[in-house]
Amino acid sequence: MRYGRPMVRRTDTRQRMLDTAADLFQTQGYHATGLTQLTTAGGAPKGSLYFHFPGGKEQLAAEAVRLSGERTGAILEAILRDAPDAPTAVTRAIDALASFLTQSDFQRGCPLATVALDAAAASEPIREACADGYSSWHTIFADYFAAQGLPAERADELATVVLAAIEGGLLLARTRRDLAPLRAVATHLHATLDREFS
Repeated sequence: MRYGRPMVRRTDTRQRMLDTAADLFQTQGYHATGLTQLTTAGGAPKGSLYFHFPGGKEQLAAEAVRLSGERTGAILEAILRDAPDAPTAVTRAIDALASFLTQSDFQRGCPLATVALDAAAASEPIREACADGYSSWHTIFADYFAAQGLPAERADELATVVLAAIEGGLLLARTRRDLAPLRAVATHLHATLDREFS
């Protein structure tokens, strides 16, 4: 089930609540983030949450996850588009994610993973939002690898490996508060892609 767009006009308050929710869910997870915190941090009256999100916290979370997925996808697309080759592209993507992680004092890893691990099993709208976000990132990598000359099936497989390795590296780096796992992933993927595209 997916929530449709509400019949109310989009407002600055609604967008502010989405931005706040995206940040809080990424850093704290779904269950640790309360409605009062969401409205207070978003600078909105408590009743406005249900005005803008009739499905309540679950709808807000699903939409916030979609927003985070789209924003990260746009960053990935820009990085890949500007890179001279696949090894450099993936290394730059990992560097950007590592930078976001350190700038947040290891509080903000993957914008989907915390919510996916915390709430996706119990909420179909949240699971779908997480799955769609991961799928879109996978497609970005697969399309890029195909454009670099790989057969579609191989590009798809490689995109899965790259995305899974980056996700695992982010989780380990955030847990250890150390970028070493991400750096190891970057080094390994760079060598793998160098062989793949040589």
